Amino acid sequence: MSKVVACIDGSVAASAVCDAGVWASRRLDAPLKLLHVLDQQRYPSTPTDLSGSLSLGAREHLMEELADLDARRNRVAMEQGKLMLDAAKARAMDKGIEEPELQQRHGDLLESLLALQDETRLLVIGRQGTEHQGASAKVGDNVERVVRAVYRPILVVPETFSEPGVIMLAFDGSDTCRKGVEMLAASPLFRGLECHLVTVDDGQHARHEELAWAGERLSEGGHQVFTAILEGEVEPALHRYQQEHGIELLVMGAYGHSRIREFLLGSTTNEMLREAKVPHLLLR
Repeated sequence: MSKVVACIDGSVAASAVCDAGVWASRRLDAPLKLLHVLDQQRYPSTPTDLSGSLSLGAREHLMEELADLDARRNRVAMEQGKLMLDAAKARAMDKGIEEPELQQRHGDLLESLLALQDETRLLVIGRQGTEHQGASAKVGDNVERVVRAVYRPILVVPETFSEPGVIMLAFDGSDTCRKGVEMLAASPLFRGLECHLVTVDDGQHARHEELAWAGERLSEGGHQVFTAILEGEVEPALHRYQQEHGIELLVMGAYGHSRIREFLLGSTTNEMLREAKVPHLLLR
């Protein structure tokens, strides 16, 4: 059965990622997997070969000590990861998940997620990792790599998460967005929630008929639907609408052929998530 995979690390977003994973798991009636990846670049599985950097006369036991230091450092990091997974498991069980699956992998985060892609129904990831927390780097490097490469819906979560009651779908008429409408209409993830169907007028395409179709499909799926056509630059227009209408989760197609696509996956990917105050579900 396809699973909700939540990426757990030591960042401040880890609790929110866990809570979002629990919420999605319950809504989708899908198993929850809590995943921790031990970065192979920081913690290589084999000791670093330092023989080339040792000068003549260096004592042999120095290499042994350095190798032993690497091994002890990796063991501590692995144990720390297991403790984080255990804490996330306890949190998930407190919130009603009977027995979440735990997995720790050693390697690259993206490669690990790609390896799990066939069993992933929804991926949940924090907006920042442990190395990118702070005002100067608001979106982790791994987030953009994952968004570009993983072909499953991805829920990007900021530092806090609360169960949404109002969602917004940014609609651009692309095939991806139309598939997203069909998916949302059929999926239990957002069933019964108020849905705002919003597009940004690019001056080239009339969206009225497309919006009407999308609104009808979502209504058939049990949503109370509100539609809106905005003007102006995509990012500020969408975020302004989100704030004005109390939107608690934003849904966007990750590929299309519009300004929304450029807004999402071009060089402005970080800009899209940089000021996000609510979770963003990226459809593929």
